[in-house]
Amino acid sequence: MRAVAFVAQMKKGELASIGRIASERGIPREFLAKILKELTRAGILVSFQGVTGGYRLAKPAKEISFLDVIEAMEGRVAVNLCVDGGHCDCTEEKGCEIRPFFVRQQEYIEKSLKKQTFGGLGGDR
Repeated sequence: MRAVAFVAQMKKGELASIGRIASERGIPREFLAKILKELTRAGILVSFQGVTGGYRLAKPAKEISFLDVIEAMEGRVAVNLCVDGGHCDCTEEKGCEIRPFFVRQQEYIEKSLKKQTFGGLGGDR
């Protein structure tokens, strides 16, 4: 999240080097390299090779949500196994009086994360 937030605040046409992101955000370079690779693979960032290379957003910051980045790195967000897309082993799933609560929370969290974009952080590249 911090790496994408940094890149989102870059000036239009400017590239963020891995060294600069690591230094400015206090992220170990080796760990950051893995993160940036995943974010590039997910279509959130674009990578440019070479001495003057670096990273920029693949689309405008206002089109990249917090949910996009979290799911690119971690997979689907789930507050509980019973709302994690069929991973619930509960034998009471169909008649469970607790599950509707978790379904509502899941919807709320997904909606909130989808609504918050990196464009709302001051960058719109």
